[in-house]
Amino acid sequence: MKKLFYVVGFLAFFLIGNGILFKIMHWPSASMQLCMGVLLLNLGYLPAYFYNKYKANA
Repeated sequence: MKKLFYVVGFLAFFLIGNGILFKIMHWPSASMQLCMGVLLLNLGYLPAYFYNKYKANA
């Protein structure tokens, strides 16, 4: 579970960073990478992060 948490986090931040780079350079697929990164961050990484924090405190 912890390994998947780190992989999803890395992929989300990698896609966001890569999307920003593509946006600056005006290369194709920049918007798609940004959207996928933000979706992965909001629907994958953040819920897992808060769940792990909740479990650690309970």
